[in-house]
Amino acid sequence: MKIDYDLALSELGAVLGRIDQPAIEQACDMIVSARHIVLYGCGREGLQMRGFAMRLYHLGCHAVMVADMNTPPLGDGDLFIVSAGPGELSTVTALMGVARKAGAKIVFLTATPDAPVADLADHVLLIPAQTMASDHSGTTRSVLPMGSLYEGALFMLFEMIVLMLRDKMNIDPGEMRGRHTNME
Repeated sequence: MKIDYDLALSELGAVLGRIDQPAIEQACDMIVSARHIVLYGCGREGLQMRGFAMRLYHLGCHAVMVADMNTPPLGDGDLFIVSAGPGELSTVTALMGVARKAGAKIVFLTATPDAPVADLADHVLLIPAQTMASDHSGTTRSVLPMGSLYEGALFMLFEMIVLMLRDKMNIDPGEMRGRHTNME
């Protein structure tokens, strides 16, 4: 089987091109104004969220993942960023409920903006991509397996958000590098 890199990249580009720019800007504004940022995603989405948390830390934000030993309690002035491509995942729903009850703002990333849990979010950022839940439907399938299109789009979106935040926060690339661990 010949691997079609161009097709995979064009699919990722098409997804990124359909993400609403003002919605990205609103998410950036919420990040900039947050006291603490806690992130969560299941499975491979969680890996993308972990990478984003690291970059937010490099920008000087207090950002951690749910279940890390140093995760603070959320409350007023804090932000919970959570991803659930398929929409309804029991852990995501429960954590969003906890964050909402504590008074934190919630940014919900998903390919399923009409999922009932989206009502708990202050801001829904639609990532219009195939997820693991939609890879077997009768619609057009991605060349990438299962939820990889969604997960790859998350990675690229987060890198673009980091660049936007770097400019918005007036952070020098050297400052970011200075926050990178020296324990590798």
